[in-house]
Amino acid sequence: MKKILDYILSVIYLIYFGISLLIFHVIQIIAFHVFGKNVHKVSVDCLNFFLTYGLYLTGAGIRLNKVSEIPENRPIIFVANHQSTFDIPAMIWFLRKYHPRFVSKIELAKGVPSISYNLRKSGAALINRKDGKQAIIEIARLGKLINEEKTSVIIFPEGTRTASGIMKPFVAGGVATLLKRAPDALIVPVAIDGTGRFNPKGIFPLKSFSALSWTALPGIEPAGKNVEDILSEARAAIQNVLDQR
Repeated sequence: MKKILDYILSVIYLIYFGISLLIFHVIQIIAFHVFGKNVHKVSVDCLNFFLTYGLYLTGAGIRLNKVSEIPENRPIIFVANHQSTFDIPAMIWFLRKYHPRFVSKIELAKGVPSISYNLRKSGAALINRKDGKQAIIEIARLGKLINEEKTSVIIFPEGTRTASGIMKPFVAGGVATLLKRAPDALIVPVAIDGTGRFNPKGIFPLKSFSALSWTALPGIEPAGKNVEDILSEARAAIQNVLDQR
């Protein structure tokens, strides 16, 4: 019975998900070209609100939690574990106050309504994993941007999704490059839990009545620390949350 329910609710949510992407793709284009970047950002925030809370259609429980206050007057590097495609909408909505941009693989910049358009227009770092030089240049550009604007970036140092929930080692290169251009950035770990179990077989079927959580943990000051130690501390903080499930 549960499996049948999974299939039914998955179909309902994925139809909702697809329609939302199509509608907001048009809204984003109008917002960007007619009203400018600020209104475009609002349209993206609204899209991710609907994508996140639309998960209630699957019976999911959603928890967004900040353990401590995050400053708004300095650049922020959000460092998160990565379990699923569904990690991303909630992070954009949850952290919208900090104007987050992503470090993303360049393949996502084409072919996906709403998502590809936002990646191209938001200033995200679109990296070619087969071209190390291009990746460094893109990440450095984004680091400089968040430093100038006092905004934020979201990066997944594992480099790939781990649906099992068992984190891979954190790779230092991306964060190191960001810190070179934004040396005063606060490193904020974000623990994501449950999304890997929510779609263990890909986009379909989803597991109904899943418990999903995003927890922003206390920031780590980078001054006087090397990047490997920073990421080790961030990973341990995230793991501590995951161990409590």
